[in-house]
Amino acid sequence: MKHRIVVLGAGYAGAVTAGRLARRLHRDDVEITLVNADPEFVERVRLHQLASGQELRSRPLRDLYAGTGVRVRSAWVTAVDADRKTVDLAGEDPAGETLRYDSLVYALGSTSAGQGVPGVAEYAHNVSGKRDALRLRARLAELEPGGTVLVVGGGLTGIEAAAEFAEARPDLKVALAARGGVADQLSDKARRHLRGAFDRLGVTVHEGVDVTRVEADGVVTGAGGRLPAQVTVWTAGFAVHPIAAATTLEVSDTGRIVVDATMRSLSHPDVYAVGDAALAEGAGGKPLRMACATASPMAWQAADALAARLTGRKVPETTIGYVTQCVSLGRRDGILQKVTPEDEATSTVLTGRAGARVKELICAGAAWSISHPTLMLPSRRHRLAPARAREARIANT
Repeated sequence: MKHRIVVLGAGYAGAVTAGRLARRLHRDDVEITLVNADPEFVERVRLHQLASGQELRSRPLRDLYAGTGVRVRSAWVTAVDADRKTVDLAGEDPAGETLRYDSLVYALGSTSAGQGVPGVAEYAHNVSGKRDALRLRARLAELEPGGTVLVVGGGLTGIEAAAEFAEARPDLKVALAARGGVADQLSDKARRHLRGAFDRLGVTVHEGVDVTRVEADGVVTGAGGRLPAQVTVWTAGFAVHPIAAATTLEVSDTGRIVVDATMRSLSHPDVYAVGDAALAEGAGGKPLRMACATASPMAWQAADALAARLTGRKVPETTIGYVTQCVSLGRRDGILQKVTPEDEATSTVLTGRAGARVKELICAGAAWSISHPTLMLPSRRHRLAPARAREARIANT
């Protein structure tokens, strides 16, 4: 009987894991199923571009994995039973379906979170998913010249969204509100360039603003003031899918699955978690942040460790560290910030058109690797170890 591997989620982390497992393991020995609600791979790092009116390339998952041995299922995950090793799906079949697995890779990712702020769910838009970005795109298209857009959140997502909207629609009044400073994690040089870019694009910045309520025509701040906006875009927080927290898997207080250095669940050795859904330590013992920058390294680590345990080979363990932080400021400007493995900014920064080009190469390269799963290394497929030896290795390594 084939070893059944189920991968939940086909974002950057899940898509990379599925492709790498297909290249590591002999298809006569394993059955790999990739489950995703959207039938296409969605470049989440470009959703602010989609919202601004640009078109994104269509990448149907079934086309990407054709001939790889990976079976693609377009369905919603409704429940996971980590003790019975089952996954419940909802899709075309009204009765639903239950998948059984021998090994599970959980990569359901994250979505926008209102952090308990009243009115976020009712009145704010976000760019955390394709449907959300398309709804925001339609709303922005309705705005007349002089319309007001407020982006809440001073992190990289908020910065990129504000810059993209201002460049695509110079007739709108775009503002950015942050609880602390904007891009506090970047170097002084990078922040100076960012301020200059926002001045050029006409983005108004409000720092030290605590948004306590979102309303139909703007937001209310902790100081009792108001920031008017016909459209509010919330980028101030992300939350993981709640399914893991409803299982017997060990999770953090935020619902992320707690994993070891190989991305394996601490409580269930047949479950791996990657991407935003996993709580893993990186360089310096710091938790890896939710980011595309960590999705692929976590996927490589999980796939290689799982493949090694199944085939009786040495389990690799490496510490994941950071290299850069990249920020797009529209299509013709950007920031490439060199960071330490612990994600601390250094004095090395690339800005302007050069920064934009490198950021584009990084984003395009990530999508290309997923679009060509059979062309990426490693490509040698190994046979599985005997069942008894495999089970012992999974339990003890």
